[in-house]
Amino acid sequence: MKRSSLLRHLRQHGCVLKREGGAHSLWSNPTTGAVEAVPRHTEIPNVLANKICRNLGISLPGSG
Repeated sequence: MKRSSLLRHLRQHGCVLKREGGAHSLWSNPTTGAVEAVPRHTEIPNVLANKICRNLGISLPGSG
């Protein structure tokens, strides 16, 4: 999946950018307090995108 699509999905579900790193961006879910690293690649494998969403406690991309 495209990184921009994943970031849009994270924002729509209430996640916020915590800080930018060299190779990753740290996103957090203020509701759960979970923090997850999102790589800076233009394409992110669907398995990794699903893992990021699961760890942040939001729905998986494409499932609503």
